[in-house]
Amino acid sequence: MELRVSEAAALAIVEQSDYYQQAADGSLANRWEAAVDEAIRSLSNVPERGARCRFRSAALADLRWISIPGFPRHMIFYRHISAEQIILIVHVLHGARNLETLLGQDQE
Repeated sequence: MELRVSEAAALAIVEQSDYYQQAADGSLANRWEAAVDEAIRSLSNVPERGARCRFRSAALADLRWISIPGFPRHMIFYRHISAEQIILIVHVLHGARNLETLLGQDQE
């Protein structure tokens, strides 16, 4: 199974790590990075484990999500392209954000 991370997702992961580095300390930033890495890698074993998103937009119908261990309000949004054996990490967002709008912008 090939794992791919979109530019938006990679940027979100780095920005959150930078925030934790400045707001708390390096150990929190390190825990964040390790938790995200573990969550993404876990999808290789069971790519269908994420819950299907229930957005109104048809362009987002195939998205799934999982939470990040230790950071339950943060969500990893991904697509499992089974025919090509690819997991595409679309975005990493905090659940309090306007998810459908942000994810829809990535589809444009």
